[in-house]
Amino acid sequence: MKATLEIINQMEADGVIGRYAIGGAVGATFYLEPSATLDVDVFVSLPKTGGSSLVTLAPLYEYLTARGCKSEKEHIVIEGWPVQFLPPSDALDEEAIEQAVETEVEGIRTRVMTAEHLVAIALKTGRAKDFSRILQFVESGVLDADKLDQILTRHSLLEKWEKFGDTFLGG
Repeated sequence: MKATLEIINQMEADGVIGRYAIGGAVGATFYLEPSATLDVDVFVSLPKTGGSSLVTLAPLYEYLTARGCKSEKEHIVIEGWPVQFLPPSDALDEEAIEQAVETEVEGIRTRVMTAEHLVAIALKTGRAKDFSRILQFVESGVLDADKLDQILTRHSLLEKWEKFGDTFLGG
């Protein structure tokens, strides 16, 4: 993971990507017991190019393939880790990137989404594995309930949260 993060940090320093934050299952491992995952989800702000509103990952892939990384489906393998770069799809993703917390992995500076943002994004995504992860967060006691409530309110996810609670937490 160390070499992968070094390359991602260099991409940010070189202006290929803007601010980034680790999310998904790998992001969750900063708060929970590690779980099996096949890839690293890196949510990334991308620089605007050519005055177009379209988002393209082409410069990112060109940068990495020029450095020997290989593309595999929606991933690019960086130092043995399949990485999926995800531009923000909405205001929640943008906020999660902006408010990500700095940490270190093997002496390398990186950013990871807050536990509350990881839960909100998992709730928004709504797959079975996302609900399972939300339950892990709830049971672990790492969530700040007020902060989570504010995020869910801001991003119109309270109704989904209530339904989740009724289904999985007994109301």
